[in-house]
Amino acid sequence: MRIIHVFRAPIGGLFRHVIDLAKEQAARGHEVGIFCDSTFAGERNETMLAELATHLTLGIERFAMHRNPHWSDVGAITALSRFSTRAGADVLHGHGSKGGLYARIGGLPRNNGALRAYTPHGGSLNYKPGSLIHKTYMGIEYLLERATDVFLFESQFVADRFHEFVCETHAVTRIVLNGLHKHEVTPIVANKDAVDFLYIGEFRFAKGIDNLLEAMGQLRAISDTPPSLVLVGQGPDEDALRAQVQALGMTDSISFHKPMAAREAFALARTMIVPSRFESMPYVVIEAAGATMPLISTDVGGIPEIFGDEKYRLIPCDDVPALLSKMNSLMRMTDAERHAPAERLARHIEDNFSVGKMTTTVLEAYEAAKLNRQQAPDHSDAERRAS
Repeated sequence: MRIIHVFRAPIGGLFRHVIDLAKEQAARGHEVGIFCDSTFAGERNETMLAELATHLTLGIERFAMHRNPHWSDVGAITALSRFSTRAGADVLHGHGSKGGLYARIGGLPRNNGALRAYTPHGGSLNYKPGSLIHKTYMGIEYLLERATDVFLFESQFVADRFHEFVCETHAVTRIVLNGLHKHEVTPIVANKDAVDFLYIGEFRFAKGIDNLLEAMGQLRAISDTPPSLVLVGQGPDEDALRAQVQALGMTDSISFHKPMAAREAFALARTMIVPSRFESMPYVVIEAAGATMPLISTDVGGIPEIFGDEKYRLIPCDDVPALLSKMNSLMRMTDAERHAPAERLARHIEDNFSVGKMTTTVLEAYEAAKLNRQQAPDHSDAERRAS
């Protein structure tokens, strides 16, 4: 098949998913291309995109994209249509809200042109239910459902949200769990100077980092040894978080680090903390579990699907006392005690979260959608006969 993956910014878990999926599809003999934003500037991610290009026979097309709706969307959709036509695309696979819009908006009616596939990666489904912006985007998702041949939800949680807030769909639907490579399901050994706790991700309110910092302040008051934490990432709320650290008087034990490779970051600490208020299917949790990294996480989004039988260890979001209790407990454990549940979780990850399984599920879903389209009645012929 000739497959074009469509998304906005080459960053985060969405980009990681596209990289792994596109490379594996290409390795299996498919022709693959990328359509994404041209305005994003990030040295590490641009390097990753350039490396990905070496695997893509259909190449990479880029166009200026805005996060929110913008008049330039018309030009981007036109550019994608031209790219798709030149490439003779069999599948347009949209990722995230913007990629999903671009890939599907030219797909009406559903039985014309390339197959339209959509993976939300949370996207518009992340907005608070009942809010005006949520209602608006759910209305758009409802209209776009008609132009979708196959939904590839990254978690059962996101699938359930779609069915609850958008509609039930007759399109082909699959749950496609994010996957790891074999070399990623190997233990990470903490550095000799490792700190107690690690956070990796965006610096923004939705990630619950403010709760983590509050728990750090309380933990310092009850611990024999001052707790230490490193925050790895970047984001719009970094200045506010730095101010909170300063107000706590913990600038000597809480440090900030720019984004870096996940497995490199894991070695910086003995335990990783995911204090999020909302998540879909976060790669960093899967990666940490595969690396046998002791984890403290909130019970939100698709995270229970990652933990499987170990989900009883998750804590409620916005529950600082529960977070404090877990952190205090793990600080007092031996390395063996911390790693026992981590080793069980790593085995679960190895069995259920692989790039190979992820890619096979996606390709089989494309084929099912293709068959579904072929078997659908041709309404245009029926209308001509009736006239």
